[in-house]
Amino acid sequence: MDAGLTLTTDMMLVLGLVAFTMLMLVLEWVRADVVALLVVVVIGLTGLIPAEQVFHGFAGNAVIAIIAIMIMGAGLDRTGVLGLTASFVMRMARGVESRLGLVVNIVTSLFSAVIPSQALAALMIPVTSRLSARTGVPLQQLLLPMAFCILAGTNTTLIANSPLILLNDLIASANRNLPPGASTIPRFGLFSVTPIGITLAVIGVLYFRFVTQRLLPARDGERQKVTPGRTESYFAETYGIAGEVLELTVTAESPLVGMSVGETEQLHGAPLILAIKNGNEARLAPPADQMIWVGTVLGVLGAREQVNEFAQNQLCRVAPRPRALADMFNPARAGISEAVVPPSSRFIKQPVGELRLRKHYGISVLAVHRGDQIFREDLRKVTLRAGDTLVLHSFWKDLALATEDRDLVVVTDIPKEEHRPGKIWHAVFFFTLAKGLALFTNLDLSIAMMTGAIGMLLTGVLTMDEAYKAINWKTIFVTACLIPLGWSMDSTGAAAWLAQEVLGVLSGAPQLLLQTSIAVLTLLFSQVMSNVGATVMMVPIAISVAVATGGNPAAYAMLVAVSSSNTFLIPSGHPALMMVAGPGGYRTQDFLRVGLPLTVLILAFTLLTVNLVFR
Repeated sequence: MDAGLTLTTDMMLVLGLVAFTMLMLVLEWVRADVVALLVVVVIGLTGLIPAEQVFHGFAGNAVIAIIAIMIMGAGLDRTGVLGLTASFVMRMARGVESRLGLVVNIVTSLFSAVIPSQALAALMIPVTSRLSARTGVPLQQLLLPMAFCILAGTNTTLIANSPLILLNDLIASANRNLPPGASTIPRFGLFSVTPIGITLAVIGVLYFRFVTQRLLPARDGERQKVTPGRTESYFAETYGIAGEVLELTVTAESPLVGMSVGETEQLHGAPLILAIKNGNEARLAPPADQMIWVGTVLGVLGAREQVNEFAQNQLCRVAPRPRALADMFNPARAGISEAVVPPSSRFIKQPVGELRLRKHYGISVLAVHRGDQIFREDLRKVTLRAGDTLVLHSFWKDLALATEDRDLVVVTDIPKEEHRPGKIWHAVFFFTLAKGLALFTNLDLSIAMMTGAIGMLLTGVLTMDEAYKAINWKTIFVTACLIPLGWSMDSTGAAAWLAQEVLGVLSGAPQLLLQTSIAVLTLLFSQVMSNVGATVMMVPIAISVAVATGGNPAAYAMLVAVSSSNTFLIPSGHPALMMVAGPGGYRTQDFLRVGLPLTVLILAFTLLTVNLVFR
């Protein structure tokens, strides 16, 4: 690297785009995918890279591989792999609490080698909830360790971690811009990172084997239990949703005649209205504009004394138990559940009322849980955030339909049919085939993974529409649009200039100190922006530092990609952590208390194993 490298206009523009991207991803004033699209368009307009390369990120090996992996993950889910996983964990744990947590973490670590972290979290939260319900082990003791083990084990192969999938594309860009005489950096194989990943996964499992009870105490000395026999008491204790389901029949003298459901719910002392029957037409979760007439039957939830008082004031008859609406409250068909708003949800920043869940899906929102807050009043005005937990009442089939677009992730173990258990061996075969092609042939990762995906589609494991829904398009757009930003860092010399400045501060420092600085910068950036963004930004800088100091560029690049998943300090550091924050009732200090020692351990063993593997 030229020691006299000066800052050019193009470099300043690229660095400005990097700073803008970081700021927007942290503040979330604009959606991440919109920010990424804006950045790639600016790169094209300013000519920072050739025009024909601006949108090459969408056709990149990394993006196609991620799409294929998402499809295969959905195929494994549809065929009932989760049910088998839960049964296997139960058999291995034999109901012992300490053993249950250990087995969950081991199984999760194994899956994290082949399933993307956010998808795996969405798959494992219901499994963990099911295990907690069956055994009485506090859910709080299981979810956070599970999520942390996902991130610790995601570095085992190049097929489940977006930063690692991107690595070869970034290295190809770096090779095009290496100084004369410098050796090109070889591409990484599917299992190049395996020794590092296995070490980190073992560290994660052992860490929680010995510290879970100390660092994650049950709240207020009470152990959180969710068992099938205590579902009602669980929702009553957690959210204040108490009482029983009763029927009110509206008489001709009632002031409710001619009022809407929404107006009725605003009346003093009104119970929760869960169902309605007008004539022969009955429905669950009536919309706010549904009208009430003489003879209307309302299915309500509340304390019997409260309901009786409301019925007396509104001149309604109270049935001692559900009759006209009894079938609607059959636990096998309907009930109360919890669902988390994932970071990719379209519901984020939307008021509950504007979602119109009752009208579109027949789902009633009973409460919203956010951190230490529980919202029960004026729910229509509550604006949703990533990680919020919604308490819902619905038919199970309607809830399943509402979650197909992945705007909600159900964390309650609800009765549901196995999707396609007869296709399970097709799914396993094509998933194994894809891994085998990636391991034993010279095919690009994208072709190997897409072979497995198309095999699942052709054999009916998934339909094409289901495959489209399985793809998190926000992740795809963010990844594809940020790749050119990394190319721009290389081609304009901005990465080399930043490396020069870093070396100026750390002049004469040993390789270990340089590597530690790069790793710490990466993990700090990853706490406040996407790990993909941090990788795109830091890999070119790390390679430039390695070339300038005589270090191994491959080791530096791998160090960045692995460190970008070392995001344990705050719940917003990774989507998988945000998804467990609500169901587990975790506070920010829980993540910091548990995550800080683990961050230091992972950093130390990352440096050790990277230097052993890439001597």
